[in-house]
Amino acid sequence: MDSSVITGSTIPEPRDDIEFESHEAAYSFYKDYAKSVGFGTAKLSSRRSRSSKEFIDAKFSCIRYGNKQQSDDAINPRPSPKIGCKASMHVKRRQNGKWYIYSFVKEHNHELLPAQVHFFRSHRNDDPLKNDIRIRRRKNLSSVSKLFGAYQNVDCLEGYMRNQHDKGRSLVLESGDAQVLLDLFMHMQEENPKFFYAVDLNEEHRLRNLFWVDTKGMEDYSNFDDVVCFDTTYFTNKYKIPLVFFVGVNHHIQPTLLGCALIADETFYTFVWLMQTWFMAMGERAPQLMLTDQNNALKEAIGAVFPQTCHCFCLWHILEKIPRQLEYLSLWHDNFMVKFNKCIFKSWTEEQFEKRWGKLLDKFNLREVEWVQSLYGDRKYWVPTFMRDVSFAGLSTVLRSESLTSSYDKYVHAETSMREFIEQYKTILEDRYEEEAKADFDAWHETAELKSPSPFEKQMSLVYTHEIFRKFQVEVLGAAACHLKKESQDETTTMYTVKDFEDSQNYVVEWNETKSDIYCSCRSFEYKGYLCRHAIVVLQMSGVFSIPPKYVLQRWTNAALSRHPISERLDEVQTKVRRYNDLCRRAIILGEEGSLSQESYNIALCAIREALKQCASLNNSAETSACPNTSGSIEEENQYRNTSKERAPDLQVTGADKATRRAGAANTKESNHSSAVKKGKVTRSGDVNDGGQEGFYLMGISDLGPTQSHNMMPAQLQNAVPTVFHNIMPPQFQNIASTHLHETRLPR
Repeated sequence: MDSSVITGSTIPEPRDDIEFESHEAAYSFYKDYAKSVGFGTAKLSSRRSRSSKEFIDAKFSCIRYGNKQQSDDAINPRPSPKIGCKASMHVKRRQNGKWYIYSFVKEHNHELLPAQVHFFRSHRNDDPLKNDIRIRRRKNLSSVSKLFGAYQNVDCLEGYMRNQHDKGRSLVLESGDAQVLLDLFMHMQEENPKFFYAVDLNEEHRLRNLFWVDTKGMEDYSNFDDVVCFDTTYFTNKYKIPLVFFVGVNHHIQPTLLGCALIADETFYTFVWLMQTWFMAMGERAPQLMLTDQNNALKEAIGAVFPQTCHCFCLWHILEKIPRQLEYLSLWHDNFMVKFNKCIFKSWTEEQFEKRWGKLLDKFNLREVEWVQSLYGDRKYWVPTFMRDVSFAGLSTVLRSESLTSSYDKYVHAETSMREFIEQYKTILEDRYEEEAKADFDAWHETAELKSPSPFEKQMSLVYTHEIFRKFQVEVLGAAACHLKKESQDETTTMYTVKDFEDSQNYVVEWNETKSDIYCSCRSFEYKGYLCRHAIVVLQMSGVFSIPPKYVLQRWTNAALSRHPISERLDEVQTKVRRYNDLCRRAIILGEEGSLSQESYNIALCAIREALKQCASLNNSAETSACPNTSGSIEEENQYRNTSKERAPDLQVTGADKATRRAGAANTKESNHSSAVKKGKVTRSGDVNDGGQEGFYLMGISDLGPTQSHNMMPAQLQNAVPTVFHNIMPPQFQNIASTHLHETRLPR
């Protein structure tokens, strides 16, 4: 290309009077133009002369040129950046050897991103000197901070930008650890092809982040997606393995393991990748509420990936930092904690909290302490005063030892090695199956014992699961040690002070009879999910002798796994529970008798299938007559029932050994998958274009169908965060570094 064409740093638009020395020079010009405008490029095609074998024709395009070509029956469909953009430049060779622009299409059908253009593969590391200059970095930060204008702190974004070019950052593993992980994943996927895992590689193709979740975790989340705790305790406490957990809780108040990850750092990029990956594994269903530690990068990531999710900080995370962050107050620690607890736990209104917080800062001279300032800035994420109308389901406690996440401490210690953890992970899964099966068995075979004539106790005895009922029963009995006093009353609300003689504390209870709304300053319902003794005594004295339905969470009932919401009338729930328990007992007996021989098995199986078919038909008819205009939901119900019918043979092995149950379930699914998946082979649709157009590979989740990473997050985040997925980990994974791996980040 003539040197006079480009003057200074101005890149002109392609014109038909511009000539180039070669097609490579033409492509360099188009890349420079694309970089100045804000899009990625690809070499679309080229053609050689049949006689001279020299290049005579070439076409370059936007990375989003063309449309995705993929068969409908692809096993693991890959997302594509192609969205039908027509922008391109076609060059041809003259007889004199010069190249000219034959055609140029300027218009794009998508947003151009000049500030984030360096994320496109075609523009990475074009000029190492310019790649790290402060001017461009400041420009990037300015752009990103505009995209995330709602966020008050962009420090983590600056760290994120800096880490994009930190090629040395990778997961620290000991020799052989990668092979141990690979063996585990292959074993888990052989047992059940739905087992999900994903890897994130850095610029040098070294392992940076790793996530996995078993089938049971995905099933548990489908039933209990209201509250999830993301626990980074082992990572922040510098354990030998950089392990983090996604933890939920089931209807028996047992922790559910919703995913595990090994992470290289606590940056915005890592948390976005992890949340996005977990979101995909869970069928793209965001949790209603997510609990985490106080971490700015984590707060920004959750806000970006789950904008509709309520994000809160675990209380114990905040409280355990006080001795470390305010070490110089050690001589006054006890006095400080008395004032602090009064401010946090005894403030009924926001105004009361603000007043007490101000006094606390002045008394202990804390106004200039940065951490204390951050606590106040994040007050709506953790202070109980602001937690009305939420439910933590017991996952947010004052002490870590009381939290359900601490149940994993017996499996993981500071010096636990990767090999030891893999064995412990298998034990975690075994114990989880065993504990839940035992709780289910007890629910079917035992009846709750009533300890008082209280109508509340009788009402909930057949509604709540045994574990929750026993806790609620303590509250019912404790109501006898409470004395209430009416403080005020207006047209809608009555305020009471309740003296609890058991702990010698006074509590404020607000009762709205018209709306059946009741709030207590102890916040038992918000933090535990059931009403406290203070609320019960107010209901009783107000002439209300049943728990309002809105305060009976379905997740704590025997109908927790039902696909139908519980009725407003709890007596109907009690009747359903009686029928359910009776059918479960009879099913166990049928399973024992039917398993004695092949003939009896066939008879039992046919009976179950026929009964299930008739029940589904009957229930469908009832729902159709009740809701004639809800064909969509009825269609979904039928789909669910068809799925249930396919799984019916597994129902009769309830009393069997847990390992046999899992293997049986896995074998049922494995028959529907190709042997290529079992052996860890990758089935790809289409080839990667030579121009570097990129997608991602989804790992071990063939049942979830095509999903594009850029559809999981707000549009602005797509342009800031690259994502990496791989289908089945390549053999090179055991050596961490690979020279044959395709880098599969979507350009943003």
